[in-house]
Amino acid sequence: MNPCVGYGREACMTMTITSPVEAAAELKRRVDKAGRVVFFGGAGVSTASGIPDFRSPNGLYNQRGYTYAPETMLSHSFYVSHPEEFFDFYRHVMCVPDAKPNRCHYKLAELEAAGKLAAVVTQNIDGLHQAAGSKRVIELHGSTHRNVCQRCGAVYSQEWVLASEGVPRCGRCGGAVKPDVVLYEESLNERDLVAAMEAIASCDLLVIGGTSLVVYPAAGLVQYFRGDDLVVCNLQPTPQDAAANLVCACDISEAFDF
Repeated sequence: MNPCVGYGREACMTMTITSPVEAAAELKRRVDKAGRVVFFGGAGVSTASGIPDFRSPNGLYNQRGYTYAPETMLSHSFYVSHPEEFFDFYRHVMCVPDAKPNRCHYKLAELEAAGKLAAVVTQNIDGLHQAAGSKRVIELHGSTHRNVCQRCGAVYSQEWVLASEGVPRCGRCGGAVKPDVVLYEESLNERDLVAAMEAIASCDLLVIGGTSLVVYPAAGLVQYFRGDDLVVCNLQPTPQDAAANLVCACDISEAFDF
């Protein structure tokens, strides 16, 4: 058990690496040594695929040109009160049909196939982990690839929503079709939360990548880690850096190039 992990515990000695080449070598060494690995990732995992993150200087929340703030348009109340504007934003910003997995996605799928990686816990909604071949993916915030009729439960693809106009309506019953994504003011799926807790609690190496760890309750999942080795790979500092055994302050897609 890593005595450094957990809130209120004394900080440990942290190795910090800024070189992507050195980070990849050290990360490979730790993965090879570990028996059970879990990856917990956020928006930064997909930036190399051309999808902007949220809070970096070039992130979604710092972009201009919208009538409403992006954070407002991602709320449940905005979805209810401004459905036309919500779906315009959803189609043009949240859905990224042309995005392709990057080296991080493919490496994680490779590690899973090799029996090293037990699960990917992701805050992303882009489906790129599955596109790269990962099977055990816990999507805390849902996916744009699932859109559900609020009346009959019929499920529609991202492509179907992109081909629709205005507020999409179910072809079976005429009900409103809502993206299966967790908006602000909405609760996370309890089943996914429990699955993520169990995965994190049972691994001996937890790799946190591409997330600022400031969005709760997802960020609080780190406290369930009881393993020996905690790695953080993120360009910007996170609240867990001081508790980590290794911090890779570099591009995550390059750090996973091993």
